[in-house]
Amino acid sequence: MHFKKILVTGADGFIGSHLTEYLVQQGYNVRAFVLYNSFNSWGWLDCSPEIEQDLDVFVGDIRDPNGVRKAMQGCDAVLHLAALIAIPYSYHSPDTYVDTNIKGTLNIVQAARHLNVAKVVHTSTSEVYGTAQYVPITEDHPLQGQSPYSASKIGADQIALSFYHSFDTPVTVIRPFNTYGPRQSARAVIPTIITQISAGTKSLKLGNLQPTRDFNYVTDTVKAFESVLLSDDAVGQVLNSGSGFEVSIGDTVRMIAQLMDSEVVINSDVHRFRPKKSEVERLWADNSRLRTLTGWTPEYGGIDGFKRGLQETIQWFAKKENIFSYKVDRYNV
Repeated sequence: MHFKKILVTGADGFIGSHLTEYLVQQGYNVRAFVLYNSFNSWGWLDCSPEIEQDLDVFVGDIRDPNGVRKAMQGCDAVLHLAALIAIPYSYHSPDTYVDTNIKGTLNIVQAARHLNVAKVVHTSTSEVYGTAQYVPITEDHPLQGQSPYSASKIGADQIALSFYHSFDTPVTVIRPFNTYGPRQSARAVIPTIITQISAGTKSLKLGNLQPTRDFNYVTDTVKAFESVLLSDDAVGQVLNSGSGFEVSIGDTVRMIAQLMDSEVVINSDVHRFRPKKSEVERLWADNSRLRTLTGWTPEYGGIDGFKRGLQETIQWFAKKENIFSYKVDRYNV
């Protein structure tokens, strides 16, 4: 499929900035939708001056239907990543998650329908599955809203799919499992570990070490988005993007400490624990549907790929200009 122009919402964020960079470098014509702010900041895209001249930036708010429609004019494909994603923040501010994640997605598919957009890729999350009832988790696994965040993403997914079923809007739902890599917020566990060790801390403050996750290096997630964008067979589908490799948080800590040549002690921080019934204990992706329909395959799969991705992430955080933005001594909700 050939697209004249691709709108990327959430282009200022962690995954969105990597995706925007990659698409521009591959020769796509991209409009980056970034959140309006008085600092004239484009988020992580400010760290990509090499693509600035080739980038069309739209500053707005995904919650504003008029702005969304204006941003989408002239685009024939949309990669929708804009969302609130911090789980702890969703416990005390759930209204903002409904407005941003559910209503924001409604604005996207409404505009796409009226403008006859050729492809909409909506971003879900593995959190919608809750604690795995079976593994590996297929796309047919029951959905469980174990946090206001995951509940809002379930709602957003269903809004997006309803437009495919009701109006033939060409929607695909991509469901990334836990993505990690350079630029990720310190609210996530891998940057939390790396930044604490980088600051010379030997006694790490962490939450629950028992849960398992299917971690995905960010370039694998980015290429999964591209593969879905280019696949006619993906329309109307929900597709897991995961490495197919399961590892516990505790083992992840030990791997990072070893790679950073550091001996650490782990202290439980009660503020970093989710409420007991809200904790997702196990995530492990079955990515076979995505592989079959698009030909995508993870380049950082398995334990060797995971260690390679961790090493590249550590190297990025090791640069002073990169870690400068992180408040290592504070818990990032």
